[in-house]
Amino acid sequence: MGDCRGDRFRACCFITILVMLLVCCCTNGEDPYRFYTWNVTYGDIYPLGVKQQVILINGQFPGPQIETVTNENLIINVFNSLDQPFSSLGNGVQQRRNSWQDGVYGTNCPIPPGRNFTYTLQVKDQIGSYFYFPSLALHKAAGGYGGFRILSRSVVPVPFPPPAADYTILAGDWYNKNHNDLKAILDSGHDLPFPDGLIINGRGANGYTFTVDQGKTYRFRISNVGITTSINFRIQGHKLLLVEVEGTHTLQNTYDSLDIHLGQSLSVLVTADQPARDYYIVASTRFTSQVLATTAILHYSNSAAAVSGPPPGGPTTQIDWSLEQARSIRLNLTASAARPNPQGSYHYGLVKTTRTIGLASSAAVINGKQRYAVNGVSFIPADTPLKLADYFKISGVFSLGSIPDAPTGGGAYLKTSVMAADYRGYVEIVFENPEDTVQSWHIDGYSFFVVGMDRGQWTPASRLGYNLRDAIARCTVQVYPKSWSAVYIALDNVGMWNVRSENWVRQYLGQQFYLRIFSTANSWRDEYPIPRNALVCGQALGRRKPNENL
Repeated sequence: MGDCRGDRFRACCFITILVMLLVCCCTNGEDPYRFYTWNVTYGDIYPLGVKQQVILINGQFPGPQIETVTNENLIINVFNSLDQPFSSLGNGVQQRRNSWQDGVYGTNCPIPPGRNFTYTLQVKDQIGSYFYFPSLALHKAAGGYGGFRILSRSVVPVPFPPPAADYTILAGDWYNKNHNDLKAILDSGHDLPFPDGLIINGRGANGYTFTVDQGKTYRFRISNVGITTSINFRIQGHKLLLVEVEGTHTLQNTYDSLDIHLGQSLSVLVTADQPARDYYIVASTRFTSQVLATTAILHYSNSAAAVSGPPPGGPTTQIDWSLEQARSIRLNLTASAARPNPQGSYHYGLVKTTRTIGLASSAAVINGKQRYAVNGVSFIPADTPLKLADYFKISGVFSLGSIPDAPTGGGAYLKTSVMAADYRGYVEIVFENPEDTVQSWHIDGYSFFVVGMDRGQWTPASRLGYNLRDAIARCTVQVYPKSWSAVYIALDNVGMWNVRSENWVRQYLGQQFYLRIFSTANSWRDEYPIPRNALVCGQALGRRKPNENL
């Protein structure tokens, strides 16, 4: 550094010391890091008693739990040891300013076989229960998923006492066919058959046990990780106290059972207040003519008897029952969220919307094959991730406005559909379902307020029944048969974001599109720059990133 003599040297030393102090302050003030290394492989297991090739992460199915705290940074180094490209998605993890790491093909090139990629992300201003899963093709039908929980910072109060333990339940439908065979069925233009069964944490009936101590209270985080069916969840002889839905603390209502639709997650508190024995934990399908069910075991540590008799039954096809339950799930206005301020301090109902988007689902046959569409557009993936095409200004990959703001009533057609939206707009989205099947919709990068849902067709008069005081905020919303659901969403996260059906058959066959939230400021305050390690593929091959050699 030299000898600090004379005005010039003293100035030099002062600047150097100041820079060192600033670096130290920034380093000390940075949010903590957590590091994960995943090896993604195939492995043979027997979820329903039939040998099945599944996707394992570090030899596990389900994969290892991701547990982190609000605002922490995650470094996840993924080695793809499969024979196919691989990509993973955190369902509900918002990737603030960072759709580069979202993990869907519209934003990321997949990891080629034999290669690795490091995801770098921050769970910014989030709490709650989520899960991750493989996002390409029909990989989700082969497993590769795991729990993803974001805990509150120590300075933020949680509106219930600490539970004795925190358990994750990943439940959903399962097929005995290989995921490649399932994909081949869809590619041939046909729909999938009915699932072969349900599993809980990768196992069939009575295959998984949760141990509790009598008199203590436990948190169960439950996610529907299936690909085609809603489920109902219940625990024999025990009440479910709902406390959180996809990052939002709820009014603490008590339920005998809860519907959990595709892609949805929630948390309940369960008190072991029954006689010391074992009890059934049950998941069963909803809105299906044939009802599938599976069980796990709630085992009291001082149990005097094993489970016996039939598991408790649950609702089957009753739509109004489920609709009323959904309306009862409300925001806890007095609880803190990721920041130490009440959730109700943001008065979403007093903000004037700047735009209304109507999204209607449909099933259609296009070129002799079964497809699904949104506003008449059935999405087809481009040869280049849309985010890369946008960044490198590659023409011909997609066009803005390739999906209309409202249903047209015309026939369905194929298109790489992208909808433009203004940064910081406040939008009303109405999901319309004219079909006879329950649907589930997810928007990457965001949570939204579910202000209304009802049977029949939505009209502007439907707004009179909106909940503008304590509607739940979440990232996935169900739409009942021949019904509608309306949400309010603040478009405050720049990026290219996937809007999709969580029914993975419908998603794969076109029921999705991308929402491009663009800021003209070109500032790091709005969006992070392209990562130095970003994979390039398709027409982006050979394109040089500005910071590639840094």
